[in-house]
Amino acid sequence: MKQIRTLIQMTREDKDKLMQAYAGALSNDKFKKFISLLKIEDDLLMKYTSRLEDACLEYNNCSNCPGLSACKNMEKGFVLTPEQRDKTLIFTYKACHYKLKEDKDKGYLNNVYLFDIPKQIKMASMKDIYKDDANRKVIITKLVTFLKDYKNKVTSKGCYLSGSFGCGKTYLIAALFNELAKENVRSAIIYYPEFLRNLKESFDTNYKEKYETIKKIPLLLLDDIGAENLTPWSRDEILGSILQYRMDEELPTFFTSNLTLQELESHLSFSTSGVDKVKARRIIERIKQLTDEVQLVSKNRRDN
Repeated sequence: MKQIRTLIQMTREDKDKLMQAYAGALSNDKFKKFISLLKIEDDLLMKYTSRLEDACLEYNNCSNCPGLSACKNMEKGFVLTPEQRDKTLIFTYKACHYKLKEDKDKGYLNNVYLFDIPKQIKMASMKDIYKDDANRKVIITKLVTFLKDYKNKVTSKGCYLSGSFGCGKTYLIAALFNELAKENVRSAIIYYPEFLRNLKESFDTNYKEKYETIKKIPLLLLDDIGAENLTPWSRDEILGSILQYRMDEELPTFFTSNLTLQELESHLSFSTSGVDKVKARRIIERIKQLTDEVQLVSKNRRDN
């Protein structure tokens, strides 16, 4: 009996200490305001005074925070948050609105599939496009118009963008795709010469999966077309069938190349099996059905 009375007395003493610590914390106006927002009974809250003070501090840090770079909390971008679970209080780290926005902005990048494309292209942005060169006006206008039309579900042609090495052709199209990725639109940016080589090597594994994905993706950029080693297989069975499908299904398709369409036609005429101008012309006609041709003559920006 003596042991039981001692245990009860210790429990009462502990409760008194908890009440005193809690009452002391409530003398702080910021803490008192924070507690009022929780709408949880004091009998439960007083058991967690020290942890609640930590949560209160982080809550107030967030209320005056200008952005992630200035975050003062223990876990950058997160705030310690109390939640009642039955008769206990659980503390978890919840992402702040800045962190949620950052995650959302980065999450959209998963909608863009890149094949053998430089990493910096992944972060291409419409707002970061160089507008200091009048030669870029035509293509920028084309991309802005396409963006508006696509969002409004208006059928619009893609673009065959030709131009000199390093003038930013791939970046421009990637910026458009990234913008539409925010609307949950899936796309693919494929370095065409390497894709063909990789596709050929995958005959015994996932050839069909790779081919069908690229053929049916809502938005497609075939990057650096004309730089591949041409074969009848790559021209007729791969490129020709991809273009035919996308033309039939009205799937927007984009190309970048160092060759004009006229030069590309010449390239497509000569394969390992000889010259075939008819099949080359057929490919070019499909590209013209899918795209508007734009030439970009600008300075090399890769060395900047």
